[in-house]
Order: sequence, then C-alpha cells, then structure tokens
Amino acid sequence: MSVALSLALLTVLGHAQGPSVAELLRDAQAALKEGKTEEALRLAGDAIKADPNNAHVHFARAVIHESLGKHKEAIADFDKAITLDPKGAAAFNHRGSEQLKLGHFTESIKDFDRYLQLKPEDEPGHWRRGIAYYYAGKFDEGRKQFEGFQTVDNNDVENAVWRYLCMARVSGADRARQDMLKIGNDRRVPMMQIYALFSGKAKPDDVLSAAKAGNASLEQRTERLFYAHLYLGLYHDAAGDKQLALEHLSRAANDYKIGHYMWDIALVHRDLLRKELKR
Repeated sequence: MSVALSLALLTVLGHAQGPSVAELLRDAQAALKEGKTEEALRLAGDAIKADPNNAHVHFARAVIHESLGKHKEAIADFDKAITLDPKGAAAFNHRGSEQLKLGHFTESIKDFDRYLQLKPEDEPGHWRRGIAYYYAGKFDEGRKQFEGFQTVDNNDVENAVWRYLCMARVSGADRARQDMLKIGNDRRVPMMQIYALFSGKAKPDDVLSAAKAGNASLEQRTERLFYAHLYLGLYHDAAGDKQLALEHLSRAANDYKIGHYMWDIALVHRDLLRKELKR
C-alpha cells in the first residue's frame, strides 16, 4: 500500500462517526496492506452501510478502489463523496487523477481546477494537471503549469521533459530543445541521461545503459527501466517515430510495472498510440 493511500485512509479515520466505523476502516486498511483486497473492500462497504451519509467513508472506499486500479468504481465513490461534501478538496483531486487514467482529459482538468480553487496554494506544484493539459491538447496551459513547478522543485527532470513535450507540439522539437528548463541534479537513475537526451546531448542508448548499470535491487532496476522506456517512448513520439515510441511505451507498461502514477500515464499514452497507428 502506498504512503499516499495510507495517509488518505488515516485522514478519513479522523472523520469517522462512531467507533464501529473507525474500526471497520482500520481493519480495511490493515487488510489492504496484507493484500486482502476483497476483504478490504467488504469492510469499507460495511463502513458505508453503517454511516452512509458520511462523505469521508465513501472517500475511503474510493481510495481503495483507486489503489487497485478500479478507476470506474473509484470515480463512482468519489462522486458520492463530492455530493455529500461539495467542498471536499481531496475528492476532486483524486477523481481528477482517475479521470485522467481513463483518458477523460477534459473531466480531469475540471476536477483539478475545482481542487485548486479550494486549495490555491497547491497550484504551482500540480504537475498532474500539467499532464492532463498535455493530453487535452492545451499545450500552452501545460507549458505554464510546468514552468510554475520550477518554483517548487528545480531538480525534477520529468517536469522539464513535460514542458518540452508541450512546447514541441506547438513550436517543434528544435525550439523546445533550445529552451529546456535548467535542472540542478535529479538523483534518480537514469533521469540525468533522460535530460541530456531531450537536450540533444545524449543518445537513446545512453539512457538504457544508465538504467542497466551498477548494482541495484530487482525493484530498483524495474523502476529504472520503466522510466527509461517511458521517456524513450515520449522522446520518439515527439520526434515523429510513432512505431518506435509504441515499442518503448509497451515495454514500460507491460514489462516494468511500478506502483506509481506514471505507470498509468504509460498505459494512457500506449493506448493512444495504438489507436493512432490503427487509423
């Protein structure tokens, strides 16, 4: 279970009405941590039956659905949570992410916008809205979002790359390359090689070599190769080689699954390329 999921459920516990509901949600959290997914959902469902008008309880089950990749079910529960608590910012933010994973880009942006109306202090760091802008074809808005993120973290290669992708769609890869955001030092392997690639100072093989080099656990190597293939796919797509892009994105999505939001983005982009190549 991710740290974000655990924190989300712990937050919900503080709003549970009555000890029985709180206990059910604690048990659901424990079951999910042990991999007992059906039991976790059953317990969350029992909590909803015990307190059906509590938005936080619906939110709790939605977060469990989200963690299991059940996007439609998660959205249905977030819908209920928002109906019961229209000012529940977190539900809008999570629902926006689930909409993005389903390819509902306009709906995703609307949810992220509503979240940021309620939590304006989070706007500069909301890179997920930047990605939603990219897929919705709102490239200038995406560029501005990623530029704003620099005030939050100027060592994030992914932020610079997504800004590049937005700019390349409007003014071409050469212009985007010339105007790459300056990055300090992203310590994640192989991020600096990815940055060099998009900056025109490295080759695709350099990225893969860096991802495979050195001693690493299976989990670390899987993550490194995931990001290598994800960004090689995005690089080749921006350069116009859709088939090679699809090959890399398929490797990222199929062979190197990781428990991170960006894995879902790999699925989204892979599926979009498949549809494009079938036309």
